[in-house]
Amino acid sequence: MFGAFDGLHPGHLDFFKQAKKLGDILIVSVGLDQNVETIKGKKPLFSQAERLGLVREVKIVDVAALGAKADYYQAMKKLEPDVICLGYDQWASIGDVKAGLKSVGLTKTKVVRLKPYKADRAKSTHLKNKSVDF
Repeated sequence: MFGAFDGLHPGHLDFFKQAKKLGDILIVSVGLDQNVETIKGKKPLFSQAERLGLVREVKIVDVAALGAKADYYQAMKKLEPDVICLGYDQWASIGDVKAGLKSVGLTKTKVVRLKPYKADRAKSTHLKNKSVDF
């Protein structure tokens, strides 16, 4: 699984739990600062080192590493994952991810979109706007 994980919250933890149920080892790729800024249009609140450190502290996460600067699918090929989990609000479509995986020979990797966890309350953008009521 991959994402920015800019300010861990219950939604992220639920995301990790859902993903862990789909495999034996949970590998989390934390987006590089420049990639987060490019994708989201703004700098993350926390640096990539801080975000990586927080994700590594989550007990359910077996491996956490910084994502690739580019050529994401080549980076995924090295890991040969059985499943790639997408957040309910991630920009990538399942079809696009499958096509990218196929382009590097990962034809058996399953792509799953996970369910939201109280999407109106636990989304990072809500936290950043201080409009969340846990």
